Amino acid sequence: MNKLNCKNRTLFHGDNLKFLRALNSESVDLIATDPPFKKGKDFHATPDSLASGAKFQDRWRWDDDVQPEWLDQIRDDFPEIWLVIDTANSIHMRKTRKNLSQPREQVGSDMGAFLCFMAVRLLEMHRLLKPTGSIYLHCDPTASHYLKLILDAIFGKKNFQNEIVWAYRTGGASDKQFAKKHDILLAYKKSSQYVHRPLVERLYYEQEFFTTNKKDEEGRIYEDVYMRDVWTDIKALLNLNKERVGYPTQKPLALYGRILDASSVENDVVLDPFAGCATTLVVAEQLKRQWVGIDLWENVENVVKERLEKESEKLYGTLFAEEIHFTDQVPERTDDQQTAAPELKVKESVRTPEPPGARMTRAEMYEHLIIKQGSQCQGCDREFDDQRYLELDHNVPRRDGGINHISNRILLCSPCNRLKGAIYTLSGLRRENKKQGYMK
Repeated sequence: MNKLNCKNRTLFHGDNLKFLRALNSESVDLIATDPPFKKGKDFHATPDSLASGAKFQDRWRWDDDVQPEWLDQIRDDFPEIWLVIDTANSIHMRKTRKNLSQPREQVGSDMGAFLCFMAVRLLEMHRLLKPTGSIYLHCDPTASHYLKLILDAIFGKKNFQNEIVWAYRTGGASDKQFAKKHDILLAYKKSSQYVHRPLVERLYYEQEFFTTNKKDEEGRIYEDVYMRDVWTDIKALLNLNKERVGYPTQKPLALYGRILDASSVENDVVLDPFAGCATTLVVAEQLKRQWVGIDLWENVENVVKERLEKESEKLYGTLFAEEIHFTDQVPERTDDQQTAAPELKVKESVRTPEPPGARMTRAEMYEHLIIKQGSQCQGCDREFDDQRYLELDHNVPRRDGGINHISNRILLCSPCNRLKGAIYTLSGLRRENKKQGYMK
């Protein structure tokens, strides 16, 4: 584990990816964050509120929001994540004649763009967590099913802890369907060494059972049990609630207080990469945790200060006097400079070093191989009139030490690519095709 390479109470201003990549590996104890939900709309703060002027766009476009570097990283090093994104693209892509005539990877979808955005950041969050650490990702049914698959791929399905349902009653309802009144908190541990402090809740009964005969001051029969993963006792914030600062997606302090109470201890480092109106940071301060926040909103510093002063006066009767380090400067790493490397990535110990020289992009490698071998699948020797039927793959699979260099790249038709998977080399694929009668 490494020491955090920034000060306690640091608030970074800017795109969180560059700051996530600049923080030391295994230096954070808990990540509790409330990112965009992929709602397809813009959010604005309440006028004349503390958060007045705050706004963010929760709309996504494949052409505008997905960087080629992300696609190269995901497709080459994390194929399981790419399968989730590609599946989302196949479902959410607009089925126009023009789109259907192009490779799906080029067309993409709004959902796919959102998932790419989240995936590259979640990879870094995994790297930042200590072996004892956990992450809670706040989302809702708009994309929670896709995000869970991505987290399964990054953290390993055995490290899934809970899908916590936070149910509430605020807002409108429709007579066309059941009212949509819950959010999801996806909880994952980094390893079996994770910190968890069991919390209890009180259940009331109408009659006595042999398991309990406890009664409260009002004579009600109750039992204290370990807390379940459906939370109905924490109310969403109404507009007139004194806790509200006007931020459009503000969550209750009690909600994040429960998370920090269960999965961290005093002086632990808590990170929120989507700090917003700083609910996680305020709770961290209240519970005597160290904290680091990141957000694009330029006024986040003032909101954090005002909220901390307000809560400090309420709890302790004194003003908040600690210094907040607000900066847009990227910190310098003091660890081994490891990049995001969860379990599914090829281990460095078995990887063949790449030859020196500039690295080709996927598009450049594809074009190079088309010029070199034409529109022929190297797995079954079939010729295709349309090169869109050919897909870029590795000869030696990545998990067996294969490199991303052009020397280890091949073009395969879709059936051959599926058959090859991460099991066969090219020669093994050709033998299997002959065995199954697909080629002579």
